Amino acid sequence: MTGKTEQDRPPAGRQAASPAEGYALGYSQTEFKRLEMQALLLKELTADVLRRAGLAPGMRVLDLGCGVGDVSLLAADLVGPSGHVLGIDRSADMVSIAKRRADHAGKGSWVEFRTAELDSFDSARTFDAVIGRLVLMYLPDPAAALRRLLGFVVPGGLAVFHEMAMPMSRSVPEGPLFRRSIDWLRDTFRAAGFETDMGSKLAGTFVAAGLPQPQLTLGGIAGSGPDTPVHNYLVGTLRSLLPMGERFGVFTAAEADLDTLGERLLAEAESLGACMMPPPLVGAWARKPAGI
Repeated sequence: MTGKTEQDRPPAGRQAASPAEGYALGYSQTEFKRLEMQALLLKELTADVLRRAGLAPGMRVLDLGCGVGDVSLLAADLVGPSGHVLGIDRSADMVSIAKRRADHAGKGSWVEFRTAELDSFDSARTFDAVIGRLVLMYLPDPAAALRRLLGFVVPGGLAVFHEMAMPMSRSVPEGPLFRRSIDWLRDTFRAAGFETDMGSKLAGTFVAAGLPQPQLTLGGIAGSGPDTPVHNYLVGTLRSLLPMGERFGVFTAAEADLDTLGERLLAEAESLGACMMPPPLVGAWARKPAGI
């Protein structure tokens, strides 16, 4: 992957998050709950990408940055008890939750979770696929990390990733509060040094990692009426981002007033007759050629 552009770099006077911090939204119980809400909203989108890519019964799958296990469990449905899924994440708390969820779902015999850093992960096993959702965006060099992790994938195996394209978020007609909320989200990630348009850069990242040009899809959620979850999704994300947003001077608790922001976003959309579209996700997949 090429270096960041001026637009992607943290604003002047702000120190980017160190790679060791790794995750802009933190590891609070609030964030764990937000991840579960996000998983419900993105479930079918990600499942579609995994199916299109070719995950099938009997495959061995490595899920990077598994969080509380949502993508690992989706993969488990596709590979079945004859296959195996290993999910890895740096957060022991998330891994603990993921293990409990797999056991509760009756999939604990073929879904395993391990606490591990992506840059030091090692395994004597090989896998038929390496997958991840919203993980490459947090890596300082996604192509280099992917190239290394492909070493655990058999020739002809799959690389499958699902990443956000934040600049594509919009409201039609444009609502100033919606735009401000999206700007807070995007600018906080950017200030932390994370990639805000990883979805759009997946094709280049795959090629830089030694993979062929991937197959690509684009999908997302949208909403306009009182039953839409979009406003709550945005508020939940900003709530988890708030400590980092305040740290980098992007937005404050007083500015956002998160306790009322959801109601205000919904009222704005209804008054404008607007369709709110949070950042969509790009899905990409390709098979590992021999020799890399």
